[in-house]
Amino acid sequence: MEIAKNIIDTEALDPEQLAAVQTVLRAAAAEDGREAVSEAGRLRLRAGESRPGVVHFVQSAPADRAPGAPGGYAQLELPAAPGPATAELAVHPEQRGRGLGRALVAAVLDGAGPERAVDFWAHGGHPAAGRLAAAHGAELVRELRQMRRTGPAPEAVPLPAGVTVRTFRPGVDDEAWLRLNALAFAHHPEQGSWTARDLAERIAEPWFDPAGFFLAVRGERLVGFHWTKVHPASAAEPALGEVYVVGVDPAEQGNGLGRALTAVGLRHLAEDRALPTVLLYVDADNTAAVRVYERAGFTVHEVDLMYRVAEDRRR
Repeated sequence: MEIAKNIIDTEALDPEQLAAVQTVLRAAAAEDGREAVSEAGRLRLRAGESRPGVVHFVQSAPADRAPGAPGGYAQLELPAAPGPATAELAVHPEQRGRGLGRALVAAVLDGAGPERAVDFWAHGGHPAAGRLAAAHGAELVRELRQMRRTGPAPEAVPLPAGVTVRTFRPGVDDEAWLRLNALAFAHHPEQGSWTARDLAERIAEPWFDPAGFFLAVRGERLVGFHWTKVHPASAAEPALGEVYVVGVDPAEQGNGLGRALTAVGLRHLAEDRALPTVLLYVDADNTAAVRVYERAGFTVHEVDLMYRVAEDRRR
């Protein structure tokens, strides 16, 4: 269905639409130096595949400039429960400055309906995204920091008494890990809602390595984890390690387990994978985690911002 000029919304992309979307995202990443859509959003991009609550908006270029060429893309996620929807969008660099971003925002707001607020991610805090947010009366509601450290492996940190560390076993530890992840991130807007499908998709990714996925156990009970990731070298920068996610059972918090697991993963990346630079993402208002990472030598590299268009600010 055409919901605005040159914009089509769909729950499942056909091969031609997927190719257009990938063209937009590759061009935007090359121009901006970072991905325009999150990892979760990119995993939803498969031809012929639909997901509950996910809508794709595919925009072509205006008729007066390369008609039919890829113009922009937006992805809207409508949660099953009441609460804000979430959106990400990108405009092809060759088509910027022509109102395509504003049209995509309008299409997303229409798709979400008047009863929902919509949270828009601005990855890298691009100034154009801030201007677009201001034009719609949006307010800044979240700051996700990318922090980095470069240097030798940190000293090992003793584990709490009775806790040991081993690596993840795909197909064996999945359910226990999902339970702990939901418990550790009960109030996190994305991480805490992971399903078996979310985990399976990442296990199937080329970067997945169980040797870099560390589990802390007390007896037979899983009580914490540190999942690391490796980003291959690109034209823009060398290979990087990542503290993909660290989680601790709330019953274990305050005993040093999080700090010990962080050190386990950092030592693996530095010594086993020879990666001196490591990145991670953390919410700015998670002051306890920020302090842990600052003590480990991490500093802010860039930020992702989330702007909310409330129900009563639709224009």
